[in-house]
Amino acid sequence: MRSPLSYFLLSIVIVLSSCTVSFKNTSISPAVKSFYIGTFEIDAFSAPPTIGIIFSESLRDKLLQETRLEYQEVDPHLSFTGSITRYDVETVAPQQGLGGAINRLEVAVKVDYENVIDEDSWTNTFTFYTDFDRNTNLADVEDQLIEEVYDQILEDIFNKAFSNW
Repeated sequence: MRSPLSYFLLSIVIVLSSCTVSFKNTSISPAVKSFYIGTFEIDAFSAPPTIGIIFSESLRDKLLQETRLEYQEVDPHLSFTGSITRYDVETVAPQQGLGGAINRLEVAVKVDYENVIDEDSWTNTFTFYTDFDRNTNLADVEDQLIEEVYDQILEDIFNKAFSNW
């Protein structure tokens, strides 16, 4: 005779084994095999000097991790180029007598996309921001904030390019 605990554990195992992992619904033509990411230029006056390189590398890494495509500098099927067009830190949500309650880092990235296989191209600007405490020194949190903003912008670019978004 089995205990109620063994039935419970068995049911947990059955439920967990029937779970599936779902990946992003991408619509990459089977004929598309490669991509290229150009170094994103910096057109934003106050942006850190390495922000374009960091963005380019982050986009390349995302495509390598989340698609079957290979990085190729010569005759790629897809190419992503562009520039960082905005990098602003502003005070928002002012409170009477206290100045700003929070600061906001906003980044905009212009992307030129070309797919030579499917003869598709577009140019789009992707913007995202994150807020941080007004008493925090930007230099202390800048790398983390850039990563947060980039994560969303990269996701938006990925969706536009591969998910018919």
